[in-house]
Amino acid sequence: MANQEPGKPRSLRTSVKGPLMFSAFWAVLAFVCVLIFASGGSSKSPRFDLAFTGAGIAFIVTLVIAAMLSMSYKENAPHLGKGSGVNLSSAKRPGHGMGAGHGEAPPASPAEDDDAEGSGRA
Repeated sequence: MANQEPGKPRSLRTSVKGPLMFSAFWAVLAFVCVLIFASGGSSKSPRFDLAFTGAGIAFIVTLVIAAMLSMSYKENAPHLGKGSGVNLSSAKRPGHGMGAGHGEAPPASPAEDDDAEGSGRA
Protein backbone atom coordinates (compact mmCIF):
# COMPACT_ATOMS: atom_id res chain seq x y z
CA MET A 1 0.00 0.00 0.00
CA ALA A 2 1.01 3.59 -0.42
CA ASN A 3 2.49 5.54 2.46
CA GLN A 4 -0.37 7.94 3.03
CA GLU A 5 -0.50 10.29 5.97
CA PRO A 6 -3.90 11.42 7.23
CA GLY A 7 -4.83 14.96 6.24
CA LYS A 8 -2.26 15.22 3.43
CA PRO A 9 -3.13 14.90 -0.25
CA ARG A 10 -1.80 11.94 -2.15
CA SER A 11 0.84 12.26 -4.83
CA LEU A 12 -0.22 12.07 -8.46
CA ARG A 13 1.18 8.54 -8.72
CA THR A 14 -0.91 7.13 -5.86
CA SER A 15 -4.08 9.17 -6.35
CA VAL A 16 -6.98 8.50 -8.66
CA LYS A 17 -6.47 11.75 -10.57
CA GLY A 18 -3.44 10.57 -12.56
CA PRO A 19 -5.04 7.58 -14.31
CA LEU A 20 -8.30 9.50 -14.81
CA MET A 21 -6.55 12.45 -16.49
CA PHE A 22 -4.46 10.09 -18.63
CA SER A 23 -7.58 8.18 -19.72
CA ALA A 24 -9.58 11.34 -20.35
CA PHE A 25 -6.84 12.69 -22.61
CA TRP A 26 -6.82 9.55 -24.75
CA ALA A 27 -10.63 9.44 -24.81
CA VAL A 28 -10.83 13.01 -26.13
CA LEU A 29 -8.14 12.25 -28.70
CA ALA A 30 -10.00 9.11 -29.82
CA PHE A 31 -13.27 11.06 -29.99
CA VAL A 32 -11.78 13.73 -32.26
CA CYS A 33 -9.99 11.22 -34.48
CA VAL A 34 -13.02 8.98 -34.93
CA LEU A 35 -15.28 11.97 -35.51
CA ILE A 36 -13.01 13.22 -38.29
CA PHE A 37 -12.13 9.94 -39.98
CA ALA A 38 -15.37 7.96 -39.60
CA SER A 39 -17.54 10.49 -41.42
CA GLY A 40 -15.90 9.77 -44.78
CA GLY A 41 -15.41 13.33 -45.89
CA SER A 42 -16.61 16.85 -45.27
CA SER A 43 -19.74 16.47 -47.41
CA LYS A 44 -21.20 13.82 -45.10
CA SER A 45 -22.54 14.30 -41.59
CA PRO A 46 -20.21 13.53 -38.67
CA ARG A 47 -20.65 10.15 -36.95
CA PHE A 48 -21.08 11.10 -33.30
CA ASP A 49 -22.26 7.60 -32.42
CA LEU A 50 -18.97 6.06 -33.50
CA ALA A 51 -17.00 8.91 -31.91
CA PHE A 52 -18.63 8.39 -28.50
CA THR A 53 -18.16 4.62 -28.80
CA GLY A 54 -14.46 5.05 -29.64
CA ALA A 55 -13.99 7.53 -26.81
CA GLY A 56 -15.66 5.18 -24.32
CA ILE A 57 -13.54 2.24 -25.40
CA ALA A 58 -10.34 4.32 -25.27
CA PHE A 59 -11.27 5.66 -21.82
CA ILE A 60 -11.96 2.22 -20.33
CA VAL A 61 -8.93 0.50 -21.86
CA THR A 62 -6.46 3.20 -20.85
CA LEU A 63 -7.98 3.47 -17.37
CA VAL A 64 -7.57 -0.27 -16.79
CA ILE A 65 -3.99 -0.24 -18.09
CA ALA A 66 -3.04 2.83 -16.03
CA ALA A 67 -4.63 1.34 -12.91
CA MET A 68 -2.78 -1.95 -13.35
CA LEU A 69 0.53 -0.16 -13.88
CA SER A 70 0.03 2.08 -10.84
CA MET A 71 -0.86 -0.93 -8.67
CA SER A 72 2.28 -2.75 -9.74
CA TYR A 73 4.55 0.20 -8.83
CA LYS A 74 6.89 -0.62 -5.97
CA GLU A 75 9.77 1.38 -4.52
CA ASN A 76 13.20 -0.22 -4.67
CA ALA A 77 14.71 -1.37 -1.40
CA PRO A 78 17.17 1.20 0.02
CA HIS A 79 20.07 -1.27 0.06
CA LEU A 80 19.93 -1.67 -3.75
CA GLY A 81 21.44 1.76 -4.33
CA LYS A 82 24.30 1.37 -1.84
CA GLY A 83 26.71 -0.54 -4.10
CA SER A 84 26.68 -3.87 -2.32
CA GLY A 85 26.86 -5.94 -5.50
CA VAL A 86 29.71 -7.93 -7.00
CA ASN A 87 32.05 -6.38 -9.60
CA LEU A 88 30.42 -2.95 -9.54
CA SER A 89 33.36 -1.37 -11.33
CA SER A 90 34.79 -3.02 -14.42
CA ALA A 91 38.11 -1.23 -13.86
CA LYS A 92 38.70 -3.17 -10.64
CA ARG A 93 38.15 -6.62 -12.14
CA PRO A 94 41.10 -8.99 -11.93
CA GLY A 95 42.88 -9.25 -15.26
CA HIS A 96 41.31 -6.11 -16.67
CA GLY A 97 43.80 -4.36 -18.93
CA MET A 98 46.67 -6.79 -18.22
CA GLY A 99 46.44 -8.80 -21.41
CA ALA A 100 44.59 -11.69 -19.83
CA GLY A 101 41.84 -13.32 -21.84
CA HIS A 102 38.14 -12.95 -21.12
CA GLY A 103 37.31 -14.48 -17.76
CA GLU A 104 40.89 -15.33 -16.89
CA ALA A 105 42.62 -14.11 -13.76
CA PRO A 106 46.11 -12.65 -14.16
CA PRO A 107 48.95 -15.02 -13.33
CA ALA A 108 50.00 -14.68 -9.70
CA SER A 109 53.61 -14.48 -8.64
CA PRO A 110 54.89 -17.05 -6.09
CA ALA A 111 55.31 -14.30 -3.46
CA GLU A 112 51.64 -13.32 -3.75
CA ASP A 113 50.59 -16.97 -3.37
CA ASP A 114 52.44 -17.23 -0.05
CA ASP A 115 50.87 -14.02 1.23
CA ALA A 116 47.39 -15.06 0.11
CA GLU A 117 47.55 -18.38 1.93
CA GLY A 118 48.64 -16.76 5.18
CA SER A 119 50.27 -19.96 6.43
CA GLY A 120 53.85 -18.80 6.04
CA ARG A 121 54.88 -21.93 4.15
CA ALA A 122 58.10 -21.77 2.19
